[in-house]
Amino acid sequence: MIAEARAGASADTMLPYRVARRILQTSDTATLVLAPVDAAAQRFRAGQFMMLYRFGVGEVAISVSGNPCVAVDFLEHTIRSVGAVSAALHDAPVGAMIGVRGPFGTGWDLGSAAGRDLVIVGGGVGLAPLRPVVLEALARRTEFRRIVLITGARTPDDILFRDDQQVWAGDGLLELHQTVDHPGPAWTGPIGFVTEPLAKLVVDPGNTTAFLCGPEPMMRFCANALLRKGVPPTDIRVTLERNMQCGVARCGHCQLGPLLLCRDGPVVDYAVAEPLLSVREL
Repeated sequence: MIAEARAGASADTMLPYRVARRILQTSDTATLVLAPVDAAAQRFRAGQFMMLYRFGVGEVAISVSGNPCVAVDFLEHTIRSVGAVSAALHDAPVGAMIGVRGPFGTGWDLGSAAGRDLVIVGGGVGLAPLRPVVLEALARRTEFRRIVLITGARTPDDILFRDDQQVWAGDGLLELHQTVDHPGPAWTGPIGFVTEPLAKLVVDPGNTTAFLCGPEPMMRFCANALLRKGVPPTDIRVTLERNMQCGVARCGHCQLGPLLLCRDGPVVDYAVAEPLLSVREL
């Protein structure tokens, strides 16, 4: 169902794309819809990333945030402006040229969770790499039991994919729990971190697969909450980020213990991640 990189182009070949649309998500986060210049868009698995190059500025690893189940001729990347390269990508106007290499890395492997409950937890911009999981799970809804999506943001204005989340919940195909750290006067929902609704969630530990993405402390706290509920670490998946520069396991900048995350990650199960994340400043 999901194809790999297009024939005739290796994953480390830079291909030209143009910004077809720019969708402002929050004050510092935008989704770029990228259209290929001279051939079909690359295909990807949920959880994989591309290396995006802003000409004259540099290159950075960005997870794909689009739908892996639909054969469309564009790529979607949701980018938070946090540094020189990500800011240049975030600010790229419609028509700007972007270099794209990939896809790289491991995926969320949603197929291995067929017949099980899904618990998907995204903190802040961490929801972007999880959006393909949600879209794929909804496209294959009959293959899964319960689907729970827990999302968190700093403020109501920082909620990513606000319209998408309401559509997903409104269709009744998943349970949505939204929370914010700092509510505005119009906010009537829960207040706090994503760990709070997760801690209250009743799960079937032997039949649950969890997908976590966000800051490393958030993922550790969420994973520990799931472990306390009896979910095995091999059924908890996290995505790890380090300084990926080549994307093809040659430069070593993304090394985390024995892993090269551009090749062995970014998605790993918590049995692999826990001993690495527990080492201070690793």
